[in-house]
Amino acid sequence: MNFENIEAAYELILENIQTIENQLKTHIYDAMIEQNSFYLGAEGAEDLVQANNDKLRQLNLTKEEWRRAFQFIFIKAAQTESLQANHQFTPDSIGFILMFLMEELTDGQKLDILEIGSGTGNLAQTLLNNSSKELDYMGIEVDDLLIDLSASIAEVMGSSAQFVQEDAVRPQILKESDVIISDLPVGYYPNDEIAKRYQVASDTEHTYAHHLLMEQSLKYLKKNGIAIFLAPANLLTSPQSDLLKTWLKGYADIIAVITLPETIFGSPANAKSIFVLQKQAEQTPETFVYPLVDLQSRENMADFIENFQEWQGRA
Repeated sequence: MNFENIEAAYELILENIQTIENQLKTHIYDAMIEQNSFYLGAEGAEDLVQANNDKLRQLNLTKEEWRRAFQFIFIKAAQTESLQANHQFTPDSIGFILMFLMEELTDGQKLDILEIGSGTGNLAQTLLNNSSKELDYMGIEVDDLLIDLSASIAEVMGSSAQFVQEDAVRPQILKESDVIISDLPVGYYPNDEIAKRYQVASDTEHTYAHHLLMEQSLKYLKKNGIAIFLAPANLLTSPQSDLLKTWLKGYADIIAVITLPETIFGSPANAKSIFVLQKQAEQTPETFVYPLVDLQSRENMADFIENFQEWQGRA
């Protein structure tokens, strides 16, 4: 990976986005989508934008270099127009842990991956660019802006990722996947008529959207597949947790829980943990539980990997 190329790409993309933003009097994310379309050959670009895109092409960026450049753009954009918490990209420190779990817990070399709430597509590209396995990836996202961002970035990168715009809580016609993965959007689902079709539905208030998405996700999981969720740390103790646990008893086992440092989420209220689910099998494995206290510590990460692989050997 060439970090000089990443920095050069970042500066060229940012200058183009700022130029387009000023020209069209729009916000930075719409300008990013416009920049992507100009890079792909759309007509109407200013001379500066066109010249910068010519320089970008000459860099011959790899897919991972593109991903890193766009990631820096999102970080820069957040300084002036931050996306809401549910729309922000999954940090690499967590994304690579999710990929490790995906690879360790699956046997096949080719995997069908479904991501619920694919957002900006950063997690998708993290998996596709770095996994040792061949991934057939599809992401579902309901938000107009995010689906346009993720799809246009994927096209610029030449990525194989596919994205569809749908409300994942509503029934979909999808093939079953080996792995379901999601950095779950957190909050209440507003449509009670749809929510009441689910076992996790609350009859006293709006149902948690992340509970509905967990139940829905398992419907698209192959018999021996796994679901990897980044979910609220208080998932099993929150006010509607009894509904979730009742559904789990009849449908799935939590085979791993990995807690993450609260500091990376800004506040304890936003803290998330990793939950790995598997459709109920005849033999329920012992749940792997591990507290990751420092994602930058090589010792902590090495101990986590060692403990996880020892657990796998016993499972």
